[in-house]
Formats: sequence, structure tokens, C-alpha cells
Amino acid sequence: MKAAVLGDFLVLPWPSSGSGPGFVEDGHGGLLLSCGAAVGVTLICVVVLRKWIAGGVCRSLVRLDGKTVLVTGANTGIGKETCRDLAGRGARVVMACRDLPRAERAAEEIRRSTGNGNVVIRHLDLASIYSVTQFAKDFLGSEDRLDILINNAGVMMCPRWITEDGFETQMAVNHLGHFLLTNLLLPMLKSSAPSRVINVSSIAHQGGHIDFDDLFFSRKTYSPLESYRQSKLANVLFTRELARRLRGSGVSTFCLHPGVIRTELIRHVAGWFPLIGALLRLPSLLLMKTPWQGCQTTVFCAVTPGLEDRSGCYFSDCAEKGAAPEGQDDEAARRLWEESARLVGLKDTC
Repeated sequence: MKAAVLGDFLVLPWPSSGSGPGFVEDGHGGLLLSCGAAVGVTLICVVVLRKWIAGGVCRSLVRLDGKTVLVTGANTGIGKETCRDLAGRGARVVMACRDLPRAERAAEEIRRSTGNGNVVIRHLDLASIYSVTQFAKDFLGSEDRLDILINNAGVMMCPRWITEDGFETQMAVNHLGHFLLTNLLLPMLKSSAPSRVINVSSIAHQGGHIDFDDLFFSRKTYSPLESYRQSKLANVLFTRELARRLRGSGVSTFCLHPGVIRTELIRHVAGWFPLIGALLRLPSLLLMKTPWQGCQTTVFCAVTPGLEDRSGCYFSDCAEKGAAPEGQDDEAARRLWEESARLVGLKDTC
């Protein structure tokens, strides 16, 4: 084959099999090139996919020296990583957890990795009104301030368990426990203003529905997914109504979707949907955020300056996003507040 001249360029012919050094027998060279190209494209796609799944990263360098942060569900997953980040910023971090031995191990790890010895644990069972009430009483009696309250704890698609107070567990832990805790701690949040309340919700609030006639599936058939959606929608509506009631107080509040994350939260999914559980396990390294990536929006809402005028809003991937229409229903938010106060026996609210 001869070279061809095209304009100012010399176009060389593609070497045929065995026509030059470095080439193998006919067919094998093409196969190797094809395989190499496929591997390269696959690696590029994986990198792009992982970057997209990771979402936003909190870039704020704000320090929290002299500030006190309270995080529920803090001994594992995004709660633990949230505590690690805020401890690294110099905050006094109070980890509110149900399992104290695991909480102490997590706290010690955070103390070592951040060099911040001001990380403490306290017992809190959000499924118990008594536990929440005692926790708040002890906290108010022993702490000087509360600058950031992060309502992070939650359960996902568990069986229909009933709490000691007669509440369905997902609604009790994900919403009612945090509703009561926040209201009981509001005096300290107000005295520490400017302060923030962050509620970890989920994109699952989309399509959710608050069934005021049967919040706990006492009459209708229990659906773990429907219950989870209801509780996550309750987080969004609670945030919206709390912001309205706290306007002008110096306390701002935000809710967020952290992403789909590799944590213990999905442990019940496989029980209800084995195929989905298997699919979640197999590609989890590629298709789910790490706990560190998952905590970024929580940290963003906790420390980013200038968010006060966005109180009541919904965030995802470190940016404000529009909540689903169900989460923007002011009448439902007001009604949920009143019903929640009645259920937990809270007479004085903001």
C-alpha cells in the first residue's frame, strides 16, 4: 500500500497483519485493540458515573469552635460521618444514640481521627416518648448551648413494629420522636441563635401521603414502603411548618435528601423484596454513595453561611431543590403539627 497526500498531510496506510514490528498475526491485533478500547471506555464511564452519583460536596471551610452540635443516630453511616466532619471543625459534638457501646466505639474513633476530644455520647431512643423527654431534660440541664440540631436517625421499611407508646415504628422514629425532641430543645436553640435544625428526609417523600385517619396502619394493610414514604413526607412538612413558626426567632431549619447510600438503613429491604436486595448488594460499590458522600448535604445545610433566608426549604446534593407537591402543602403541614403535638402530649409549642 502507498501513502497518499491529502492537502498538507501525509496519510499513511494502516499496517496489515505482520507488516511491521509490534503487530501480531492477523485478527489478534484487532481483537486486542477492541478489548483495550472497551476497557478504556468502561473505565471512563465508571469514573463519570461515580462522580455523578457522589453528588455535591460541601466546600465551606467554616469553623465551629465554641459551638455545640447534637446529632441523632450518630454511631454509624452518614450520622457518624457528619459527626466526624463537624468535630473536625472544632465543634462540641453530642452523639445521641440508642446503642451506647457502639456509640462509644464510634466516638472514640472520631476523637482519634479529628484530634477533638470534645465528642460525647448520650442515650436516646426515639421510639420512646419517655426516652426523648428524659434526654431533653438532661441535655437542657447539662449543656450551655445548642447551635445545630441534626435529626438524622431513622429506620427504613421495617416490619410493622409497634412502639411502647402504641405508634408504628417508622412514623414514631422518623418523625414523632424528632418532632418532640426539637420542640423540647427549642428554648436552648433560641437562646443560642443564630442556630439551625436540619431534618434528614428522603426523595421517597415524593408520592407520599399523610393518612390522618390511619397514621399507624391500624385499619389498612401495612405497607413498609408506604409507611416509609409517609414518614419522610412528614419530615418535609415538619420542616416547612417549623420554619413558619420560627420566623424571626433566629432559628432556621432545613430538610434534605442525602442520596442512596451504602449504610445499614437498607437492611430490611431484602426481607420484603429479595430481588431488590440482591441488586442493591451487587452494584452497591458503583450505584450508591459512600457514607462520607452521603453526609455532604447535611454538613452543607449545617455550616454554609447565608442560608437563613432559605429556612423551610429542601436540599439535595448541596443545592436547594424543589420538594414534591405533597411536601409544599401548608394546610397538611399545619394539621400534621397539631396531630403530632397531640400524639406526643406536647401542649406548649412554638
